[in-house]
Amino acid sequence: MRYTSGMSEWINAAKTGELKPGEAKIINVGEREIALFNVDGQFHAIDNICPHRGGSLGEGVLEGRIVICPLHGWQFDVTTGQSPVMPVVSVDKFEVAVESGDVKVKVN
Repeated sequence: MRYTSGMSEWINAAKTGELKPGEAKIINVGEREIALFNVDGQFHAIDNICPHRGGSLGEGVLEGRIVICPLHGWQFDVTTGQSPVMPVVSVDKFEVAVESGDVKVKVN
């Protein structure tokens, strides 16, 4: 279900029980792929596509707050979208809310 708020939409991305801590899920919103992560019970969403060679971050290894791209090992903090190794590199970060067991992602 989608909720529109100005130019942004809230998308129901998952149920809270779908993702255990340390797990990820890829959701498609139109042409965009978003990776949703559970970090110690807190949900975070970033762009799924690694800017290096297009690897799927949602299929990467999550170590704490850091996801490691499965193609070439680029790293991103899922809570900020920022690379901890190269501060000039980042991916889009999306706002996440949990309501009545639903994990919602705000997409521009």
